[in-house]
Amino acid sequence: MPDQALVQAFEGRRVRIETPRRFEDVVASLRRLVPRSIPFSGYPAAMEKAGGLDLASFERVVRSLVGESGFMLFFEIDHGAWLPFYGIQRKVVRWILGNPTLAITMMRHDVTAGLFAPVELLLIDRPEGEGSTILYVEPSSLMVVGEQPALREAALALDGSLRRLVESAAKGDEQT
Repeated sequence: MPDQALVQAFEGRRVRIETPRRFEDVVASLRRLVPRSIPFSGYPAAMEKAGGLDLASFERVVRSLVGESGFMLFFEIDHGAWLPFYGIQRKVVRWILGNPTLAITMMRHDVTAGLFAPVELLLIDRPEGEGSTILYVEPSSLMVVGEQPALREAALALDGSLRRLVESAAKGDEQT
């Protein structure tokens, strides 16, 4: 049992993007832009095929898995599958997405940035059935606590990558 817990307050910035595009169309765009990753347990075999168990092979494998957005999908939670049991008829999916070669640009400055890498987004259909909403929290607002200029710079770059991905999916523009 720890002697004392340190609590630091910080303020996250939630971004909400409304789009007239149907939920299914936004999901399809996201799937094209963010391919599914292999499980991490599959990395050693993939790295051996890519040249060996070293950094260069790891990065080759990562590059082969990310989409044009620079991200890969690690995990998807379909909240819409269980919400009807509680009388909520909505389509809601939560995605956990990232890229280890992006994460290291932040974690090399502060490994605690790993608490918020990979990043997450939530896609929700509109209750009236017209369009959908994409929500996410700007990674920099979560990762950077205190004065850390190098970490802030890397996290702001991640903010930009995530923003471009979400805007592309919201518009249906497959170019990020």
